[in-house]
Amino acid sequence: MRILLLGGTWFLGRAVVRQALDLGYDVTTFNRGRSAPDLPGTTAVHGDRTSTADLKRLTRSGPWDLVVDTSASEMAPRQVLDAARILAPVATHYAYVSTVNAYTGWPNEPLTEDSPTYDAPADADRDYGAGDGTTVHYGKQKAGCEKAVRSAFDERRVTILRPGVILGPGEYVGRLPWWLRRCERGGTILAPGDRDKMIQPIDVRDVAAFALTAPPGTYNLAAPQGRYTMDDFLTYCLTVTGDRGRLVWAPDEVLAAHGVKEWTELPLWRTSPGTWAVDTQRARGAFLRTRPLSETVADTWTWMQQGEGPVKHPRWDQHGIDPAKEQAILAAL
Repeated sequence: MRILLLGGTWFLGRAVVRQALDLGYDVTTFNRGRSAPDLPGTTAVHGDRTSTADLKRLTRSGPWDLVVDTSASEMAPRQVLDAARILAPVATHYAYVSTVNAYTGWPNEPLTEDSPTYDAPADADRDYGAGDGTTVHYGKQKAGCEKAVRSAFDERRVTILRPGVILGPGEYVGRLPWWLRRCERGGTILAPGDRDKMIQPIDVRDVAAFALTAPPGTYNLAAPQGRYTMDDFLTYCLTVTGDRGRLVWAPDEVLAAHGVKEWTELPLWRTSPGTWAVDTQRARGAFLRTRPLSETVADTWTWMQQGEGPVKHPRWDQHGIDPAKEQAILAAL
């Protein structure tokens, strides 16, 4: 099987490449060659996916049975549309990694694949939706990118993947790594909200495996609902880092009163009721398998101990609460 990875050197893209190589697939990667080295065993084609000339040069390395697009997070729908049209004659199937942000109801409502998505045109530019706030803008852009892929490939040749929070080795966003470092420091640790609140992060390797095997269609990707709590997650973090800390839980209203930013200052904490209410039955029916969250946490800690570090990304610095602010909130409890 011949695979083309648009990306292939960062977090999810790298996980897809590793799994494809382990399966014995012939793997081509297409990226700018700036962020991280290409994995050995791939055919690396370097270029800019916004360049028509570079994309046409890429097609000479085809054809491919499957394109997996993990590199479009900063791409406008129009740019995804242009690339997909060029690749359509040399690719049988296209798997596009979107996000639950494409739903108009996220993070406020429970979601299935039949929930409404934003109505964004396939040829929208980067400014489309920019005046609607960061979350809506991002959602509209991703919904437009989904439409762009469907405009270039008919439905029988398209898989749309809508993951929620992805964690695991190689993470460059910094959510799980921040919690692991905080638990490593030990002491009294500010834990956010309701300890029994259910969460649904998914391992990057499970998303990668599904991207390579998913049939045509649209799929939500997350851990099963009702399986893991925030307390489970933080307990796993404490366990792998040596059990040097003690969790003290602060109610949502206390955190809000102290101006704690949801989602970033205490990563994964969000009060919106639909944040972790993503139905994944369709994907599980198509053989999505998700490993235990404890394994994701442990393997991420092992990766961090190896010292390789993630690809540098500005989102890393957005995560984590200042120690002085954390202590002030703990003192007020």
